[in-house]
Amino acid sequence: MSDLEPQVREVAVTLPDGAVRRVPAGTTAADVAAGISKSLGKAALAAVVDGRLSDLSLPIDKDTSLAIVTAKDDAALELIRHDCAHIMARAVQELWPDVKVTIGPVVENGWYYDFDRKEPFTPEDLGAIEARMRQIIAARDPVRTEVWARDRAIRHYEASGEPYKVELVEAIPGADPIRMYWHGHWQDLCRGPHLANTGQVPPDAFKLMSIAGAYWRGDSSRPMLQRIYGVAFRSKADLDAYLHQLEEAAKRDHRKLAREMDLFHLQQEAQGSVFWHPNGFRLWRVLEAYIRRQLDTDGYVEVKTPQLLDSKLWRQSGHWGKFRENMFVVPDEIPETTDEEADPILSGKAQLMALKPMNCPGHVQIFKQGTKSYRDLPLRMAEFGCCHRNEAHGALHGLMRVRQMTQDDAHIFCREDQIKDETSRFLALFSRVYAHMGMTDISYKLATRPDMRAGDDATWDRAEAALSDALRAAGLDFEIAVGEGAFYGPKLEFHLTDAIGRTWQAGTFQLDYVLPERLDASYVGEDGGRHRPVMLHRAVFGTFERFIGLLIEHYAGRFPLWLAPRQVVVAPIVSEADGYAGEVVAALAAAGIRAEADLRNEKINYKVREHSLAKVPVILAVGGREVEERTVSVRRLGEQGSRVAALDAIVAELKAEATPPDLR
Repeated sequence: MSDLEPQVREVAVTLPDGAVRRVPAGTTAADVAAGISKSLGKAALAAVVDGRLSDLSLPIDKDTSLAIVTAKDDAALELIRHDCAHIMARAVQELWPDVKVTIGPVVENGWYYDFDRKEPFTPEDLGAIEARMRQIIAARDPVRTEVWARDRAIRHYEASGEPYKVELVEAIPGADPIRMYWHGHWQDLCRGPHLANTGQVPPDAFKLMSIAGAYWRGDSSRPMLQRIYGVAFRSKADLDAYLHQLEEAAKRDHRKLAREMDLFHLQQEAQGSVFWHPNGFRLWRVLEAYIRRQLDTDGYVEVKTPQLLDSKLWRQSGHWGKFRENMFVVPDEIPETTDEEADPILSGKAQLMALKPMNCPGHVQIFKQGTKSYRDLPLRMAEFGCCHRNEAHGALHGLMRVRQMTQDDAHIFCREDQIKDETSRFLALFSRVYAHMGMTDISYKLATRPDMRAGDDATWDRAEAALSDALRAAGLDFEIAVGEGAFYGPKLEFHLTDAIGRTWQAGTFQLDYVLPERLDASYVGEDGGRHRPVMLHRAVFGTFERFIGLLIEHYAGRFPLWLAPRQVVVAPIVSEADGYAGEVVAALAAAGIRAEADLRNEKINYKVREHSLAKVPVILAVGGREVEERTVSVRRLGEQGSRVAALDAIVAELKAEATPPDLR
């Protein structure tokens, strides 16, 4: 090489296996992938450059670490969904050029994009948009990007009649780049990254799902837009599995099943509060009796605390400052009234009280009554406490999100050296209960110290170590949720997978050093001095409402016999068997089985269909032959045929099955 020729500057690219490649500065990640192998070059979707997801087209101008993203990597799914949002927006504007575009973020399982269009979108429009999206994907248009000056971007969007994009550009902080992306000829404002071309989106693995209204920037004073939701996956098989899960979820919707099983209802006059019908409250009582037996066995004492507490206590506990917007606040006065129909007149000067949103401050008040010794610890204090939280109307959802709830709540007051043992004890209780409930697919997370927290690092070290040691001692695998602990201490999260593969967070276990300090709880230690107890907040079910909703959907209403609110219906085939049906019901009731007779003048097939829809587990039909032979015809929910059994034998069989698992 001649001394006059320019030197090519090289940079070092470190790959995931530790290999280092030296390439000319300005080489793209796509070039590196193609240089490793042709197959990798074709499979490459994006790159992780120094730990950040980046476009394949961005040049590498310094020594860096590099990993190539392919369809097998977790990051690929977000890229596919992100590109689907852009492709959908392009398809909409190609079909209806007068439509104005706004934003289109990735959300769980897919994306949405908001549009300003005079005419409402229809379900038929969704089909046309999907078809155009597949044409765009088939074209394999390259995706390219540029960084523009702010003024240039604003002028561009003003000239193209996109006022929402102008507003978005103006809102971008001054130091941030204004990045533009093109999918073929179509352009959008985006932070990126994106796939290399539209053809990398699987054409048969996405679907447009629904249309909804949404105010621009969530502000009801701004224009109402039309939001189109879509879902996308890596493959058609994954999409089909998701759609099947949605279909199953619709069948299992606890609100639908509650109507069929006559469990509960909700109405406008008591938003977020449940009207429990006899069948539903029977299920509640079965669960309450079950969990109370578990608490009795595990050494808990049960208490009851007031619903309404003075705001002074909530200020002292810290909830008034951090949780007040979710509390129902009540003035402590007798209001004036002018007549029966008039609204009450409040002075505005009364001391404020609040319906309790949680039970913990009340439990501390009980703990503080009398002197507690280190020998009294641990003290496990439980309450089926009715709480109220002022959730927004739009957030309410059947039993899953309510305003009035009852928790199977408990607080364990213990010494710091008892944390590990109490955690292990709770983990055993939690596993035992959920095994009895038929839910054994549980994952565990340990949420550690957040940036904003109370207490010193040494205290957090001990607390986190105690929880992790307890999880390991129980033989449980767990993930670390870094920085997701409460401000007062670390916590455990329990994630359950239900019968159709959905994940639910249930139960809670939180370690708290702060509330005993704020509310001045103490015990006398072995040294004769005053010490603060550690407070463990824990619930197994969480709230009865949400847990019952979860159970309904997990079992699709087909509860195991011990949980079923209606266990057995005895249905005479002919009126001459009515008396014998009463004997059968009496025998079952004597064995502790919830049984009833259906003596209506209806055909047996009608009765079977009706009670099967109501998810009654066992129907016993009796006719003339059964009366003579003292037998019953047994039909189980979900089974096509029936069998004949002797009365004594079926009573014994059902008694064993109806016994709660902890009593067998």
